[in-house]
Amino acid sequence: MLEKFNRSRRNKFKRYKGVKIMFQDEAGFGRISDPANCWAPPKSRPVVPFQRIRQYKTVYGAVSPIDGDSLFMILEKSNSENMGVFLKALAERFPDHLILLCLDRASWHTSGKLAVPSNITLFHIPPRTPEMNPIEIVWREIRKLGFKNKVFTSIEAVVQKFNEVVSQDVTNEKISSLTLWPWVEKLYKTRISISRISNAA
Repeated sequence: MLEKFNRSRRNKFKRYKGVKIMFQDEAGFGRISDPANCWAPPKSRPVVPFQRIRQYKTVYGAVSPIDGDSLFMILEKSNSENMGVFLKALAERFPDHLILLCLDRASWHTSGKLAVPSNITLFHIPPRTPEMNPIEIVWREIRKLGFKNKVFTSIEAVVQKFNEVVSQDVTNEKISSLTLWPWVEKLYKTRISISRISNAA
């Protein structure tokens, strides 16, 4: 039985050129202002624009720390249906790789209704530990670069700003520098071992 299982696992690996470890999460970007520290002349108090309009979009994202590859998709809200749409797009972006996707235990990530493509395997971080997910730092960087002390006149302007920041400033090099933490690097040593098993089969 064990030999049959190992043979099946090796055959699965043979279909792909490599293994890609990625980290996934969602974040909301909208029209509620995000005040932050800023430079100002000595002995003066800076004044920044502020508004509280509850209009936002949900961004699904996944990043690969080792090479900085990523995928971001703007959708209406967080649910199993949209998560399935995102996973399908991710699978199609990297069709020649087996994607090991690390994510939290949100209900739409663990739902029995979630459609997971054949080249994606999900594994979850412990409950209530967002600090273990490197993509959280990417969200923080995007907010810092494009959303601090800003007021948007429409949700379309929010989407435009997000796409602008991602296309111009969130490079592969930046993603790697933000997310390739020491314990994440150890995962890639495991990935190399998996690849060797596949090649030896």
